[in-house]
Amino acid sequence: MMQKRHGALIVYFLVLFIPIYWMINTSLKTDTEILKQFTLFPQEITFEHYQEIFTSDVWRSSFLNSIIYVVMNVIITLIAAVPAAYAFSRWEFRGQHHLFFWLLTNRMAPGAVFIIPFTELYFTLHIFDTHLAVTLAHCLFNIPLAVWILEGFISGIPKEIDETAFIDGYSFPRFFTKIFFPLIAPGIAVTAFFCFTFSWVELILAKALTITAAKPVVVTLTVGIGAEGVKWGLLAAAGVLTILPGVLVVYFVRNYMAKGFALGRV
Repeated sequence: MMQKRHGALIVYFLVLFIPIYWMINTSLKTDTEILKQFTLFPQEITFEHYQEIFTSDVWRSSFLNSIIYVVMNVIITLIAAVPAAYAFSRWEFRGQHHLFFWLLTNRMAPGAVFIIPFTELYFTLHIFDTHLAVTLAHCLFNIPLAVWILEGFISGIPKEIDETAFIDGYSFPRFFTKIFFPLIAPGIAVTAFFCFTFSWVELILAKALTITAAKPVVVTLTVGIGAEGVKWGLLAAAGVLTILPGVLVVYFVRNYMAKGFALGRV
């Protein structure tokens, strides 16, 4: 019975990795081979598509833009969400449940609804087509999600820990950095992962709020069609490079994420 389960899992993961393999396979083929014949392996391995990306100012800037606003978004989201989640978990105040539900409704709203308000606001503030514009737009969706996830982690930590620390003479900043922060580190890792994923792959707001200066890679991927047709090899290479940051994030926070998925709301 156990062998059947293992076999089913192996088949399942192989099916999941087929698109990734095909993207890597396509990125290593020449344009002629891609368009003229079906092959499971590249007949002639080429890195010309990757070379074009690394030598193109457009592609390099788009990757850099994505990294900048994703990192900014994760930092701002965590700075805002951790204190908010602590307040929801530890304190009782009037309208607490209504405010918590209102935050979640922001997360459930479609991004297209906010395009016009964001565009008008950012033009007024002169931050349209900047990293800050995309960062703040994504915060509208990531902060409610982060508060919801972190509140679940913090609620699982007994309040007696806070009280004991204060009795021992800890100030709130010292208690938070020395005692509480290590306890919720798995939750922060899980939250950062979800915020990173959303910002990295989100298309609608990123495309609407940028023109040239802050255009991210997810938008650049949509313009791979020229007069000569679709550049499948180039798009596949860009797709492979787009996956790598997410893989690196998962690799470095994998231990915290394993604990986080087991303990929190996720």
